[in-house]
Amino acid sequence: MQFIMKPGLGTVLRHLIELLDGAVEAAYKDAGISYRPRYTPVMRVLIRHESATIGQIAEAAGITQPAATQTVALMVKNGLISAKSSADDGRQRLIQLTDKGRELLPRLQASWQATAMAADSLQADLKHPLQQTLEDAITALQVKSYDDRIREARRTLEKESISGQAQHNKSRQAKSPPAKNLRKKA
Repeated sequence: MQFIMKPGLGTVLRHLIELLDGAVEAAYKDAGISYRPRYTPVMRVLIRHESATIGQIAEAAGITQPAATQTVALMVKNGLISAKSSADDGRQRLIQLTDKGRELLPRLQASWQATAMAADSLQADLKHPLQQTLEDAITALQVKSYDDRIREARRTLEKESISGQAQHNKSRQAKSPPAKNLRKKA
């Protein structure tokens, strides 16, 4: 017996990311570059700005601060960037490319160009532009979060459940014969 289940939105998105990131990571490996796709937003920010805080990187790259923090930690460990306390505010860390990170840029930029061409090829094969659809989804979620949408759906289901239960009770009462008066007349 075969069970076929339509995957949920999160499952489809994770699968898409696996397919894209897996191919991009393989392309880096084939080019002899020890690099992960998740580093790219941070690298692109640091190419444009000599240094940036994690908050600035997150904002400029369009990623969450926890994601930026995790990615920066991995990149520091791999020697691509450095993190130093800010002279203005010791609580903030300034992130900068290291010499190793700068030396990698020409090969990365060639890989990014190939990746962009592959993305254009994928977009051309689709009925709806994927990039625009994903950007529209992000905008819609910024207006009304997925948390809010889930809460709203739960309230709707609860109301339907209560309404359905009331309808079920009315239906049962309508089908039941009237109760007989069991008291004897004296």
